[in-house]
Parts: sequence; C-alpha cells; structure tokens
Amino acid sequence: MKYMTTWTIRPENVKAAIARFKETGGQTPAGVTMIGRWHEMGTGRGVAVVESDDPVAVSKFSFTWADLLDQTTVAVIEDAQLAAAMP
Repeated sequence: MKYMTTWTIRPENVKAAIARFKETGGQTPAGVTMIGRWHEMGTGRGVAVVESDDPVAVSKFSFTWADLLDQTTVAVIEDAQLAAAMP
C-alpha cells in the first residue's frame, strides 16, 4: 500500500528540522520504502510518498517527525486501482 504524507514545519522548529534532516537524511524505518519526497522551496512544506505493507512502520516514520512538523498521512491508490473500484 502507498501512503502520502504532507507536512509543514512549525516556524519555531525550522532549525531543528533542518539539523535532523541533515543528520538522518530523512531515513525511513525498516519495512517502509520511500517512493519520493518533494519540498516546496522556502516554505517549509512538502510531500512524501512511501510504500509499506505495515501501517505501524509508516506510523513510526511519522512519529519520527511529529515533534517538529504538522503532518497528515493518508493511504493513496493509483489511477488503475481507482478505476477498478468505480461502479
């Protein structure tokens, strides 16, 4: 299953978020594969798409950043999957 996370860095946490990202490279935990991550230039907002069969592992990834970011994670499907679901 694929999951999309959108985030905004809280203004008071920008320096800490930058430091953590430089330190960790934004690594994902075991069981989570990063599909892609995009950053809006200069806004502190971005989006990541990951893939995992383990929603607990995806939650662990989100909690890694929960102290610094406001974020939302949702399951997403591709066009063909959506088409198959349509009546």
